[in-house]
Amino acid sequence: MPHTPSSSFNLATAAIRADWRLAAKLIDHTLLKPEATRAQVAQLCREAVEFGFYSVCVNPANVAQCHAELRRGPQHARNWRAGAGGTGVAVCAVIGFPLGATTTTAKLAEASDALRLGAAELDMVINIGALKSGARELVQVEMQSLARLCHRRGARLKAILETALLTHEEKILACQLAVVAQVDFVKTSTGFATVPHGTPSGATVEDIVLMRGVVGHKMGVKASGGIRSARDLLAMVEAGASRIVCSAGVAIVQELGAPSLHNSGL
Repeated sequence: MPHTPSSSFNLATAAIRADWRLAAKLIDHTLLKPEATRAQVAQLCREAVEFGFYSVCVNPANVAQCHAELRRGPQHARNWRAGAGGTGVAVCAVIGFPLGATTTTAKLAEASDALRLGAAELDMVINIGALKSGARELVQVEMQSLARLCHRRGARLKAILETALLTHEEKILACQLAVVAQVDFVKTSTGFATVPHGTPSGATVEDIVLMRGVVGHKMGVKASGGIRSARDLLAMVEAGASRIVCSAGVAIVQELGAPSLHNSGL
């Protein structure tokens, strides 16, 4: 079914086309490969500072390095945000990633450790099997427990739904539970889901429209998976996404007019 984006989202895409920096402020610059080296993580941080990305999104084992790299950043960085370190770039960590099939206790422990190490945002994979089994209370209580932990520490929680594995009704239910649990964002995907050949495993315009329709403006909607071009980013924003997670952030903002990376001194 064709979607009808609101005028505010249309205005946002028009502004992004005119100024690539607005796109950069929506991007969580991501490196979640298990083989990522310390040098690659450092490069991720340099790129995030240079282009003014909202955050770097990494596995918990890389949070401390990112926090240190970003605190050492230049004092003339584009944006300052409380808790984001010296550069204005936040650190985001994934929790229960990529399956979501750990216990709530384990997720809370992992989340607490990531926050202690310097994460300002957490992206938690929900218990997908529990949702599909109809265990609404378990899913809601888990999200609520993580949200309360984050909010006590001044951090944000995003719930990863893994939309490619859910039915239309399950996507709606997951969003409804997230609203009740007072999480800060609902997020489409991990980017690691295994689906039948030809089926999108990441964000789709249809899913963003659906999720935004359920949560309204009570929380953010984060598009993740398969976003590789400026056209992809603009389509997601027009559909209602308020944050974009991708590993192609540099290529996307350069497509929109950003200069080539230069030595920022970070």
